[in-house]
Amino acid sequence: MNETIYGIHVFKSILETSPERFLEVFMIKESNNPRLKALVIELKINNIIVQSVSRQWLDIQTQGAVHQGIFAKVRKKVTILQEKNLSVFLKRIKIPFLLILDGVTDPHNLGACLRTADATGINAVIVQNNRSAQLNSVVKKTACGAAESVPIIRVKNLVRIIRLLKQMNIWIIGSSSKASRSLYQSKMIGSIAFVVGAEYKGIRHLIREHCDELVRIPMIGSVSSLNVSVATSICLFEAIRQRLS
Repeated sequence: MNETIYGIHVFKSILETSPERFLEVFMIKESNNPRLKALVIELKINNIIVQSVSRQWLDIQTQGAVHQGIFAKVRKKVTILQEKNLSVFLKRIKIPFLLILDGVTDPHNLGACLRTADATGINAVIVQNNRSAQLNSVVKKTACGAAESVPIIRVKNLVRIIRLLKQMNIWIIGSSSKASRSLYQSKMIGSIAFVVGAEYKGIRHLIREHCDELVRIPMIGSVSSLNVSVATSICLFEAIRQRLS
């Protein structure tokens, strides 16, 4: 099965890991972008043919997205793991560090969360099948290559999976604006799964009930909530600060 990609970061990520995936590459005519020129040199070194096309053609192919002048058809890489593989996958990890996304249906937000997950060393991102954006070209462009490196585990029921994780001695921390405990009071140095919900809605009531601990991000301004990708970044980087100190 094939898929389409665009954006310089995504291209560089695939070039570094699996250049054989490229099927067709299209670049905007007469570009003066030095980053794009350098990328084309790398593609040609890997014997990948680059075809010149108009900006209008690229705009149509990417439905008006910010393609940075380059677009490709590639062989699809299977980065999505099945629920049945979760236990085996986790047993290979000494101290699991997981991210659970509850109801993040916007592809830009999912892509940004994957980018943060990669930056903070998350072992896997867990999402529910019918409550998550699909791993499409918008997600991959926003993720800047992270969609190629961070395993995504799609499950049917998050509550059931959280119960399984708890049985495996993984501490479940939920982010909630209603929590009495601050993010910075939580200890996140062991095996943990951080749960973050969609903007405004947050994590669902039943999910909150199954968390071992609920924490909130201290906010002293006039806004009542943060974008889910921003909240995810704050939470995960605090965890990394603790785990590396």
